[in-house]
This record gives sequence, structure tokens and C-alpha cells, in this order.
Amino acid sequence: MKIILASKSGVRKAILDKYNINNEVQPSYVDEDLAKESLLNEGADPLLISKNLAELKSIKVSKKNPDELVLGADSVISLDKELINKPKTRDEAYMILKKLNNSLHNLISSVCISKNGSMIWNHTDISELKMKKLTDNEIKSYLNKIKSETLYAYGVYQIEADGLSLFEYIKGDKDSIMGLPIKQIINYIKNYK
Repeated sequence: MKIILASKSGVRKAILDKYNINNEVQPSYVDEDLAKESLLNEGADPLLISKNLAELKSIKVSKKNPDELVLGADSVISLDKELINKPKTRDEAYMILKKLNNSLHNLISSVCISKNGSMIWNHTDISELKMKKLTDNEIKSYLNKIKSETLYAYGVYQIEADGLSLFEYIKGDKDSIMGLPIKQIINYIKNYK
């Protein structure tokens, strides 16, 4: 069985490959900023935003690929129910890390599988992360190690790389934190008729 990944995330593709899930990448090209702004204006919290974005991506690509299973995914950071977006500049990345510094926040990873333009399954996983108390120099030093394109594509911390060193503790599944609650996806695919 093949699944279409409605994402250009190299990390999500690598997770599917690691678990031997036959997949093809077809990015959705959904305007996430516009969708988030609209949802925030309607009073949506980060959990609802994550779910809606995963569904939006999945359905958009599913409409172009009838009879195929299409997987959409989205991850957001929630700090006291405030949505923390991916940075667009290094200054923004620094301010985000300052805000998360020495605090507990949630990483919400939502996935949606669609077929024939309609959602047929979804799942959301919430991980808890406690960032260490870092000095300004430690934050700057960490950011200097990350390439700009990586920073803007994946956000302020890469758990699969040096980002792990930023945390006091992490409660949650590593694959989910990296963007794909794979165990639940595998379970759904196994039982799919």
C-alpha cells in the first residue's frame, strides 16, 4: 500500500521511510500563515489550528489523487495556549527561544488521512517539553549552528539534531515531536480495508 505525503518535510519523509511505508511526496502548498491567521481570528487554539492545517493539506492533495490515501501533517508549539509560529528571521528565532527559555510548553502534532477529497482518519499527539534555563549567549550559540533554511522550515529547535541539548526533559514520542505520530499511522494503515 502506498501513501501520499502532502508535505515537503524531509524529516516526515525520513520517518515514513524508516518504518518501510511506501510513500510519494506531493506538497500541498497550503498558505499556512493565511490559514493560521484566519483560524486565530475565529478564536481557534493551537490544538484546533494544528488539526485544521493537517486536514487542509491532506484534503487539498487528496482531491488531485482520487482513490489514494493522502497523509497531511502539522506541528505547532503551544506556550500557555499561545501559538508560537516558525520564525521568519534570525531575530524572531532568538525572541522565540527567549520566550520558551526555562518554560514548559507543548508540541502538538496532528495527522490526517484523506481519500477522495474527504478526511477518513485523524490523530493528534501532544508532547510536553521543558526547556532549560539558557543564557543569551547559549541561545545565540545554538542559533549560530543552524542553517537559515533549516531554521525557517522546521522552527527553532530540531530534536533530531542539536536541539535536544536545549531541554531539561521531554515527555512524548520522539517521532511525534519530529512531526509524525508514526505508531498511530501504522496502526491505522494495518487495519485499513
